[in-house]
Amino acid sequence: MTKLPSKPEILDWIAANPTLTAKRDIAKAFGIKGAARIDLKRLLKELEHEGHLEKRKKTYRDPDRLPPVSVLQVKAPTPDGDLFARPLEWHGEGVEPIVLVMPRASDPALGEGDRILARLQVVHEEDHNYEARLIRRIGTNPHKILGIFSKRSEGGRIKPVDKGADKEWQVAPSDVHGAKDGELVEAELAGPKTRMGLPRARITDRLGDPSAPRAVSLIAIHQHGIPDDFPDEVIAEADAMKPAGLSGREDLREMPLITIDPADARDHDDACYAHADDDPKNEGGHIVWVAIADVAYYVRSGSALDREARKRGNSSYFPDRVVPMLPDRLSGDLCSLHEGVPRACIAVRMQIDAKGQKLSHRFVRGLMRSPASLNYVEVQEGMDGAPNDKVAPLMEDVIHPLFAAYDALTKARAARQPLDLDLPERRIELSEDGKVSSVNFRDRLDAHKLIEEFMVLANVAAAETLIAKKTPLLFRVHEEPPQEKLDSLRDTAESAGLTLAKGQVLKTHHLNRLLHDAAGTEEAELINLATLRSMTQAYYSPKNFGHFGLALQNYAHFTSPIRRYSDLIVHRGLISAHGWGDDGLSEFDIEKLEPTAAHISDTERRSMMAERDTTDRYLAAYLSERVGNEFTGRISGIARFGAFVKLDETGADGLIPMRNLGREYFHFDRDNATLMGSDTGMTITIGQRVTVRLSEAAPVTGGIALELLEIDGAKPPSGLSRGGRGKPAKRKLARSKKKAAQVKRNKRR
Repeated sequence: MTKLPSKPEILDWIAANPTLTAKRDIAKAFGIKGAARIDLKRLLKELEHEGHLEKRKKTYRDPDRLPPVSVLQVKAPTPDGDLFARPLEWHGEGVEPIVLVMPRASDPALGEGDRILARLQVVHEEDHNYEARLIRRIGTNPHKILGIFSKRSEGGRIKPVDKGADKEWQVAPSDVHGAKDGELVEAELAGPKTRMGLPRARITDRLGDPSAPRAVSLIAIHQHGIPDDFPDEVIAEADAMKPAGLSGREDLREMPLITIDPADARDHDDACYAHADDDPKNEGGHIVWVAIADVAYYVRSGSALDREARKRGNSSYFPDRVVPMLPDRLSGDLCSLHEGVPRACIAVRMQIDAKGQKLSHRFVRGLMRSPASLNYVEVQEGMDGAPNDKVAPLMEDVIHPLFAAYDALTKARAARQPLDLDLPERRIELSEDGKVSSVNFRDRLDAHKLIEEFMVLANVAAAETLIAKKTPLLFRVHEEPPQEKLDSLRDTAESAGLTLAKGQVLKTHHLNRLLHDAAGTEEAELINLATLRSMTQAYYSPKNFGHFGLALQNYAHFTSPIRRYSDLIVHRGLISAHGWGDDGLSEFDIEKLEPTAAHISDTERRSMMAERDTTDRYLAAYLSERVGNEFTGRISGIARFGAFVKLDETGADGLIPMRNLGREYFHFDRDNATLMGSDTGMTITIGQRVTVRLSEAAPVTGGIALELLEIDGAKPPSGLSRGGRGKPAKRKLARSKKKAAQVKRNKRR
């Protein structure tokens, strides 16, 4: 029978081997095998209960010793210049050990309050027990908590705003930092979590009124579970990255690949260049280059960066901040195609004819250096005859050839007939203090459309290449709208006097004809919104079902690997297909394509919901100072509890609850999407013009409540009853149905 070690022998072993403290390591050290492992487990349990050992996951350590790698908080320097640190992972019952930081010449300067990850060595000096060598500073990456602070006699509590968070955090009086009762605060973990009692937090930032605009996006981020701080190992991995060199790459540094982005862009992951094709067989044709940041070089499959990027799925964008998929060292630096800096890229050279049809393409792994980072407005102003000093030198050789290639692509687009929705995009402008200063609609410039067409062409080329090379990939799928949604769209069109073709296979050109007929009329926005609502939501899939909206059979996302994990998978597929290196698709990537597709489709929807909620809250905050004012709008939706209105001025969506529709009971007709008054027979349906009074705007929830004043230019009739649930009079019901049928028959001449 194997002899078991004594308890002192086990403790001596753990003290001498702080990195080998798993039960497996201890058993191996003492030659314990088979059934004797059960007795060893019992001994370890006894030592744990006696307080000699602490179990952390699957390892044991002496609670009166610090782990060999530990988190420390730097104290103020002594008069002699020595730097001591407080161990944040001290669990012992004795005197807290004293740790002296031993900086190297290459270490960054450390200050009071900084948190560091350090390697510790036990020493026996008069004034300290441990010496620490810096691994990395982690003070900028603590675990964050967002919640509502409630003041207590013992300091206070924080109730997190996260959905499902039922545990409060305790704040010591010294860590309140002036926070007031009811304020929204940001806090961080204060010391290690314990199994008993409330976790402790330290308030780091006071965000004030939880309904204030500055808090809006933070609330949405936490409520929707969007990860907004990176684990230490992910930050460490990103910080250790070095710029890629020319080895194994095609030198594109002399090619004038420029980036064109919004003026407030946080990253630059795509660049383009075009010139006339000198092939005599392609008269009037063009060569278009699109270069995309080579994120796959830095984010290897299975790495900490990769796991976190897959978990996030995509970046999330808000009016006042961005929650990136990758740490700033990559998204804002190494993977951003900054002006004048060599950057690794994967580029595609595409040959198109005079009609914009792609004749051929090839991918290269290259090194580029962009001569200019431009924004849409200045490029458009250059094309309109007013170039600034930065754009003017590029007009002849770079800008004009880009637009010449774009003109050809517009011909191909017109022939292909992708869905041509005209929905203005809202732009929320914030002041320096975080309040909404204005709500405008973004202009759709030709410079925007140029980049969109180039990116679509590059995405098609990526999908076609991987299909041809039989390499697994994630397609961007957009399926045809279901029949019931088409029927609803058809009813909406008929109520506006328009027609949607029936009895044939629906194509995008049928929908475009409807949109074209509505253009320039009062019903234009309604028809565009109804068409959008009839569409299915796009998603990712390893199976190719085509892209209905773009009228393309083969389509994959390739052009934004900084902010979309799907694009990173496509990049790895291109690397594997071309044999460019060992950083292509892994076996895990291929085996998990299906669940990865489902997961990132979910994270995309999560971000969209958070961004929409944020917009709603900002708009509610903006309108909260105008309660009582009158606005015009259009009925955009019908529900059992009231009618939704889209306001003309801001595009905000508000609700006219049943109680504010009129002095009668309204019957809800789900099939026809109408509300009908029980006394007057008045019918409320989608598309009607209304004048409303703003009765409530709640920034915390984003809710906007309205009161109906006029509908189709007339005041709503007063009903005979208030809230009664009687049936509509038969004559009025019949008259209402006859009127609805008449509206459907009135086709626009």
